[in-house]
Amino acid sequence: MFKKSFLTGTVALIIVSLITSSWAAELLPIKLPPPNLNSGKSLMQSLQARKSSRDFSTKKLPVEVLSNLLWAAYGINRPESGRRTAPSAVNWQEVDIYVAMADGLYLYDAKERVLQPVINQDIRELTGKQTFVKDAPVNLIYVADYSRMGGGNAEERNFYSAADTAFIAQNVYLYCASEGLATVVRGSIDRDVLAKAMQLRDNQKIVLSQTVGYPK
Repeated sequence: MFKKSFLTGTVALIIVSLITSSWAAELLPIKLPPPNLNSGKSLMQSLQARKSSRDFSTKKLPVEVLSNLLWAAYGINRPESGRRTAPSAVNWQEVDIYVAMADGLYLYDAKERVLQPVINQDIRELTGKQTFVKDAPVNLIYVADYSRMGGGNAEERNFYSAADTAFIAQNVYLYCASEGLATVVRGSIDRDVLAKAMQLRDNQKIVLSQTVGYPK
């Protein structure tokens, strides 16, 4: 009788432990504070300092820096119309920014200023073929959602989504130059492997990735 009760209690403890571990591993939304519009260098100084860097510290970016970075990249700067800090053809706003960090993958929700959880896995290593991507604190993944692009044909969708992504990437470059951060935009990606890990739909296409962090 004692042995049966002991086993039953042990099984219950194991189940509770598994449930607790699952809760601990759950990825929660990250609420971003309003962007600080008074920080950083001037535009001309930022243009002078703009460069690509491939040496990154592993130091995490504070949530305030993440908020400023993502707002500069593709935040809403005209709330009354929902227009963004980077242009898009026909105002399709087809590009989404996914944020890969050590604790998981998030999707930037510009309207709500929230990082929405996608998967609780560290997929930074899959965001590029360069060795530094797996240790840098943030890898941005630019994904075009073709379902938002009206009746454009394949060539037009590829062209315009690439151009729109480039505007966003340059915003990131200028923000990083303004704040003394390191960044590099990258096209060397195994897109099929990364898309599968991100659980993307067939009409979502990875355009580029961009690594951001403190200089090493």
